[in-house]
Amino acid sequence: MRYKLIIFGKFTHIPKVGHDIGQVGVLNNRNMESIGRRRFVKQTVTAAAALAVPASAFAELIPTALQFSQVALPYAANALEPNIDALTMEIHYGKHHAAYIKNVNDAIAAENITFTSEKDFFANTSKLSAKARNNGGGAWNHNFFWQVMKPNGGMPTGKIADAINGAFGSVDKFKEQFTQAAMTRFGSGWAWLVKDGNTLKIGSTPNQDNPMMDVSELKGTPLLALDVWEHAYYLKYQNKRNEYVANWWNVVNWDEVAKRLN
Repeated sequence: MRYKLIIFGKFTHIPKVGHDIGQVGVLNNRNMESIGRRRFVKQTVTAAAALAVPASAFAELIPTALQFSQVALPYAANALEPNIDALTMEIHYGKHHAAYIKNVNDAIAAENITFTSEKDFFANTSKLSAKARNNGGGAWNHNFFWQVMKPNGGMPTGKIADAINGAFGSVDKFKEQFTQAAMTRFGSGWAWLVKDGNTLKIGSTPNQDNPMMDVSELKGTPLLALDVWEHAYYLKYQNKRNEYVANWWNVVNWDEVAKRLN
């Protein structure tokens, strides 16, 4: 006969004492002490030591809900002048974009949104509230927008130029189609160059939607984006969106676009 001593869900076996319990009588306290207690103490201490792990170690294994953060502006607020003026950049980055960041994180907390990545967040946009959708898009889109601009942008070269020429015939034809997308987006929104599989596509989205959202008609990996909300240009250009778009080409960061192509 075997006796089983349960230690934190595992069994410790006390060796057979006799062919039958009746042959040796009742297992006395001394036998228990000499046979079982040492093992009990040893295994209890071992198990307790295994459990004595800082809570932070376990916390690292538990995914935390997504929090959006605002990227640092990669250049000074006046660095894109005369194409985009410093005051517009200060308000756009410091007020509008900062508000999107705060509002989406408030929505994530209030609505108990548990997605752990931006990819999953946007892949499930159809399940989100208008507040989470709009501000999540605004947070991500602007982080992207700042990075695809730089002073003295120049023209695309190398692989990105080859890809554009292959998809649209020439850089000039690409710029015409992209400008058309920006100009025909009614009201507020964004114009995009995206990579969908091995294909480059141009399109636009309303409001703060982007091509990663499951609700977007235009889908793909964003390579380039232009904000055509009036707050992006009105202080300098007023209602002349065409002039804003034309001058914006001077500050496109083609090196960043090329990185995203790869």
